[in-house]
Amino acid sequence: PKSKAKKMVREVLTISIGQAGVQLGDTVWRQYCGEHGVTKEGKNPDTADDGSFRCFFEETNGGLFVPRNISVDLEPNVIDDVRNGDIAKLFNGDFLLSGKEDAANNFARGHYTVGKEIIDKVNDRLRKLVDNCDNVQGFVVNHSVGGGTGSGLGALILERLAVDYRKKSKLGFELYPSPTISTCVVEPYNALLATHWLLDHTE
Repeated sequence: PKSKAKKMVREVLTISIGQAGVQLGDTVWRQYCGEHGVTKEGKNPDTADDGSFRCFFEETNGGLFVPRNISVDLEPNVIDDVRNGDIAKLFNGDFLLSGKEDAANNFARGHYTVGKEIIDKVNDRLRKLVDNCDNVQGFVVNHSVGGGTGSGLGALILERLAVDYRKKSKLGFELYPSPTISTCVVEPYNALLATHWLLDHTE
């Protein structure tokens, strides 16, 4: 018979920041669920998995699997889409954070003004996620660097991670602006400023 002893896993926490980051995160979690046999409700009825998927999913007392994930955006629309989407039941609503006004494609607003107002809340939720882990391996950060939230708040969160979790790995999945398709004229400036932080704070 199979041993029921709980294997210690080294957890990976995901942080999705800004519109592009949250949408990327949403797609990635669908992929994880498909690969590991986790349903949209967080059940894991039948899987050939050896339990290693627990590094991405946390098991609740009710036997459901919840993503080790925080999604944060400075405006509510994209987070609301996740809350009302078809995989909404998968996520813990306490870790879907949104503000009231966006960074208006401005790195400085995301990093110094509007972003500063939400960073303590993000830190608090992050600590809760870490407290629920045996041994955190590192962080995966999804964000774009062309907008204001992904670049500015993204850099601010990475800065905090570098201080609070200095020895942990931090992998950044960044969406860079395209020279041919642009939604905003200041994308190169946001990307340049964010990259300055990324060089210091991500692997």
